[in-house]
Amino acid sequence: MPLNAQALNTASFAELLADTHNTAFHLEMRDVYAVGDETDDYAAFLRTGVPNLDPSRSFRPQWMPLVKDVVARGVVMRRARIVSEPVTDYIRYEHAITPLNLQAGEDVRWLPRRRASDIPLLGNDFWLLDGRLVQHHHFTGTGDWAPDGKERTVDPAAAALCHAAFEAVWERGIPHEKYTL
Repeated sequence: MPLNAQALNTASFAELLADTHNTAFHLEMRDVYAVGDETDDYAAFLRTGVPNLDPSRSFRPQWMPLVKDVVARGVVMRRARIVSEPVTDYIRYEHAITPLNLQAGEDVRWLPRRRASDIPLLGNDFWLLDGRLVQHHHFTGTGDWAPDGKERTVDPAAAALCHAAFEAVWERGIPHEKYTL
């Protein structure tokens, strides 16, 4: 993994994933995201109630091949989502498009927020790559990327904290196929 400060901050996330060898864990904790690349798909879902599950027409056509490649190399890719219940429209949308994540090779679990009360959690969503590199995500109050939207570190204490939080959420999480809204 690019560990020097310049490479750490300039590498694309795809480059970081390409250099991941064992695990890629993602923890999401917001009930609403409003990132620009999914605006059209989300608006269509709100109008119709039907998710866009065509990976070639999805807002993220690059994501599926990237994940498939990472998983094919033997990397375990897991995503955990902490959600409030009843869920927001955005979480209904996210749940409806999760089959795309599963198709690509991710394993996804959901944890109702009330079951996370005694888990020490970080203030931000994050990716943890190979248990060493953390990419924190910063969002505005409305759910769009903040100007400093991503912050990366290889600090062992930060990585250990993220790993412990993720594993605690994962252990309690409900597999996607069993989580109903």
